Amino acid sequence: MIALRKAAVAALDYEYAIRHQLRAELDRGDPYAFVASAGDRAPVLLLPGIFESWRFLRPLGAHIHDRGHPVHIVTALQRNLATIDAGARMVADHLESHDLWGVTIVAHSKGGLIAKHLMGMPGVGDRVRLTVAVSTPFSGSTLAAFTPFRSVRALRPTNAMLLELASIREANPRIVSVVGWFDPHIPNGSFLDGASNVVLPVGGHFRILASRELLDLVDRCLDSADE
Repeated sequence: MIALRKAAVAALDYEYAIRHQLRAELDRGDPYAFVASAGDRAPVLLLPGIFESWRFLRPLGAHIHDRGHPVHIVTALQRNLATIDAGARMVADHLESHDLWGVTIVAHSKGGLIAKHLMGMPGVGDRVRLTVAVSTPFSGSTLAAFTPFRSVRALRPTNAMLLELASIREANPRIVSVVGWFDPHIPNGSFLDGASNVVLPVGGHFRILASRELLDLVDRCLDSADE
């Protein structure tokens, strides 16, 4: 019964991913609109996962923007195929060029790894107040070894960058690691020692992004920035 339930979750998850990738391909929205028309609450930076453009996360960004937060997009990431350290440098450049402080990063999958790496960078990591990392493979994914894509294989549990990142724990208390009850893409889980680890009653690696449970959690994390 559990196996059938997981299979159904995986099927629905792929349907969500394909549908929103197609939507993102047709999206011609301005990546700066979430900043130009925003309220005056604390800044948020949106980081997509691998193969995802920022437009894949537009519904989540729109929700955050509608609550009065300027939502920053790092267009240089494109589809997030660069290495984790290269991606972190792109994000650091954005934070510095826009002089952003007290930032909350909301990241999906590989985006959470980039966020953690960034938070450990001298001179820029302290610009980040908190990271909400959704479905992030902090311990890698054993499934990554079976893909033909080099950028995905870099997410294997034995990858040197991931092992080094795991050994750096100073930023962990400023990370909320969120995962669904079943994630077909990261069988290793997303537990991060010293972080706030949250398991939501939602299945999937992608569908969790649109869940009411995740939106409520993000809202609570952002509300704490105003306290």
